[in-house]
Amino acid sequence: MKTISPYFLTFLFVVSFFFEGFSQVEKAETDIQQIMKQLEVVGMSVAVVKKGEIIYTHSFGLKNIEQNTPLKDQDIFRIASISKSFSATSIMQLVAAGKLSLNDDMSKLVGFKIRNPKFPETVITLKMAMSHRSSLNDSEGYLNLDVINPDKNPNWAKCYSDYEPGTGYAYCNLNYNLIGTIIEKQSGERFDTYVKNHILKPLNLNAGYCVDSLDNNLFTTLYEYNGKTKQFTASPTAYAPRREEIKNYVMGYSTPVFSPTGGMKISATDLAKYMTMHMYYGNYKGKKIISKKVC
Repeated sequence: MKTISPYFLTFLFVVSFFFEGFSQVEKAETDIQQIMKQLEVVGMSVAVVKKGEIIYTHSFGLKNIEQNTPLKDQDIFRIASISKSFSATSIMQLVAAGKLSLNDDMSKLVGFKIRNPKFPETVITLKMAMSHRSSLNDSEGYLNLDVINPDKNPNWAKCYSDYEPGTGYAYCNLNYNLIGTIIEKQSGERFDTYVKNHILKPLNLNAGYCVDSLDNNLFTTLYEYNGKTKQFTASPTAYAPRREEIKNYVMGYSTPVFSPTGGMKISATDLAKYMTMHMYYGNYKGKKIISKKVC
């Protein structure tokens, strides 16, 4: 049976440590190559940060097995759930701008009822959704908002767990696709465009949620791995453009098309820059995208 490797097989790895001298770099690279061999990793990009500066970048292995293409530092990965950080940053920018509050009712923000039917009087707040304490779950799926919309799905109640909102924790992708919708409703910009204009462009990052806005020659192939047969199978849906869905896009509802929960595409080097911005409370290289107060 095919399983997705916890290392994604094409691996994105950003660390914050420092190699002192050439011999340490050489040893670290040898160790990384040994780890890759042990774990059967196809490719790995590394970026090392010290005191706000990228002091080392290197890519190991392959970008694509079939074409035997070496992985390069500028190559882009779909980074899955690390993407949620970009959605959370966008929300905090809107909080700083006074357009919403973390204590706002999700129902009012989304535009339809977001209430656990077992606890109908308990308000599910934006903060609960962002911290995975909303009591929502992914049992009905999360690739569109119909699954939780009472007017669209007769089984909408299954999207809620048995505990009272705010009292438990359960990781849930649906939370962040709803959050992406809120970003659109409060900003007036399409989700991918908002992130581009308010995070990526100011930080000069070559990244994005919309496949057609990026150079597909930079996309690193992601693979599924069959542990029994030791075979890798490419997963092209990682970079599916979804042009038909975008053509019929409804602002404030079609947002999961871009996957605010997992659709960011970015290189290890640019991801390191973004992470450094957060380490320095919203600042990177003279660019300030969010205030320290809300970081």
